[in-house]
Amino acid sequence: MQKQCLECGDNIVGRIDKKFCSDGCRNAYNNKVNKDSKNLIRNTNNRLRKNYRILEALNPNQKTKTSRAKLIEAGFDFNYFTSIYTTKAGTVYYFVYDQGYLPLEGDYYALVKRE
Repeated sequence: MQKQCLECGDNIVGRIDKKFCSDGCRNAYNNKVNKDSKNLIRNTNNRLRKNYRILEALNPNQKTKTSRAKLIEAGFDFNYFTSIYTTKAGTVYYFVYDQGYLPLEGDYYALVKRE
């Protein structure tokens, strides 16, 4: 019995454990399977990525200070972050992966990078 490609249905020639007739079919199949099927997930991941890039660009030396206006102008969305860290002193940092920000007085933020 001839085995068929999971993507295109063509007959497979070669090893008995092969699932695809070519690299192209394997890539197409895996791209379909791993695609963010829901817009909510894709949009959330896109916003997190954008926030991360903004923090990374504004904080090249691991620690700096910036204004809320500069973050907003760059397109930063304060509703999207990956974690919150509270120090023993009660200071609350918001993180997008390893890039964090701490609200300061006067609409300023301390930007930090977690090691």
